[in-house]
Amino acid sequence: MSDPIIAQKKSYALDVEPGKYAWCACGQSKNQPYCDGSHKGNEFRPIIVEISEKKTVHWCGCKHSQNKPYCDGSHKKL
Repeated sequence: MSDPIIAQKKSYALDVEPGKYAWCACGQSKNQPYCDGSHKGNEFRPIIVEISEKKTVHWCGCKHSQNKPYCDGSHKKL
């Protein structure tokens, strides 16, 4: 498997409403941290999560988290 493109070396801390979200796993989306379909033609697929309450989410920006789609601090080792 190829390595994803690092979109940024920090998390995307965003306030989100309840609903489904498609997190970009490849790093190519122009709508980071969300998928815009740029992965087509490679092995990456978005991770779909359902958020049940309004809250701040720290989405992984480096795409190397061991807790995808959420930041686990892996960007500090890149």
